[in-house]
Amino acid sequence: MKKYKLFSVNLKKEENWIQSIIEQGYRLKRKSPWSACYEFEPSEEKNFIPIVRIDYRLFKKREEFEDYIMMFEDSGWKHIGGTKNSGCQYFEKSKKDASEDIFSDQSSKAERYKRISNNWLSIMIAYLPIVIVFISTGIFKIDSFFHLKELYYTPGLWELSGFSFWRAFLFETPFALMRGFSGWLFIAMIFLYGLFGLKALYWYHKEKKLNDNIHH
Repeated sequence: MKKYKLFSVNLKKEENWIQSIIEQGYRLKRKSPWSACYEFEPSEEKNFIPIVRIDYRLFKKREEFEDYIMMFEDSGWKHIGGTKNSGCQYFEKSKKDASEDIFSDQSSKAERYKRISNNWLSIMIAYLPIVIVFISTGIFKIDSFFHLKELYYTPGLWELSGFSFWRAFLFETPFALMRGFSGWLFIAMIFLYGLFGLKALYWYHKEKKLNDNIHH
């Protein structure tokens, strides 16, 4: 059974949703690393309800990723989703006597949101120079919406008529849209990356505050 659900950075909400499906008699078989597809299968365990927990890690080396997975498997948690570059790592409790969580304390649990925030904000910063170059070189103009004809470079296009006009117009339109609005796409991406980064930072501080309250 495949289900599609999109989450941004609230890993706890995602865990709760997965668990709600599991409690209906299923287990999470696979989570696609690059899409919102969750694949469930009927659980063969009648007296044991699996628990799924999510961590967030990126790895530069394959060996580090494999050591990471092995560490959790030794603790009774089976890796069921995620790659070394996907970020989100999904674990299922595989031993009944294993702990109820993959994190040793609330502080380390909060750190996963900090890693998410750092990743999104670093991508946002990486895109900023591209937009600056687009604007400074004139590739992207803020007022493109008001000068659409200037985005078309075909000589004499607006003097053509009939089939000749439509053929030239439709041929160049994709290129004109790229010239005029690709910058807006980058701006939208920067906005979304920044939003996700700040949202993850919010959850990090919220989890940290919960940890501080526990220890006071």
